[in-house]
Amino acid sequence: MPLHIGIVACSTEGAALCYRTISLEGAQMLGKHDHPEVSLHAHSLAQYMKSVYANDWAGVAELMLSSADKLARAGADFLICPDNTIHQAFDLVEHRSPRPWLHIAREVAKEAQHRQFKRLAVLGTRYLMEGPVYREALKATGIEYRTPGPEQREHLDKIIMDELVNGQFLPRSLAYYVEVIRALKDEGCDAVVLGCTEIPLLITPESSPLPTLDSTRLLAQAAVRKAVEG
Repeated sequence: MPLHIGIVACSTEGAALCYRTISLEGAQMLGKHDHPEVSLHAHSLAQYMKSVYANDWAGVAELMLSSADKLARAGADFLICPDNTIHQAFDLVEHRSPRPWLHIAREVAKEAQHRQFKRLAVLGTRYLMEGPVYREALKATGIEYRTPGPEQREHLDKIIMDELVNGQFLPRSLAYYVEVIRALKDEGCDAVVLGCTEIPLLITPESSPLPTLDSTRLLAQAAVRKAVEG
């Protein structure tokens, strides 16, 4: 029997894409309509953002651990969180968690290394782009990374928090993301990390000027492999 996957959800759109991907990838590995058992728990995005805005990563960790405890009681064998930003609290969570985790940025780094990328453009919320999550995950791989400038980071963050998390995917926002990715390509980046779990719903591989590393789907795929292979 495959292992039971627990999803610690934060934003609705990112968690939904992760769950959908687990179902589709499961069918590829296990057969038509099949996938590992999945449970999901979500505190509201508002609760998370209250702590994020206050730079209270211990508060973020408590929310993640609350979900982890509920999922463990539901029978989950291991946990994933389809939200890059709140992985900034991961070090406060991992050693207290009732179940082991996969780390979203580490899965992205593995894929980047496998595909032999040398310099990544990293897009996400302002907190993700300015924080340590990808810096630390990429350090061991020797892969460089770049983020947009301050004004661009602010605008990208606004699109995520005002539009993408609410299921709004507007042509003007797609055009802005493409422009930012093209500029980072000109800086020598050879791939782009879609480091907010909603960005893959706006930017597709076909629309991106650079090859994409879709953090949401990469995490989901890794979870299915772990569930099936043990």
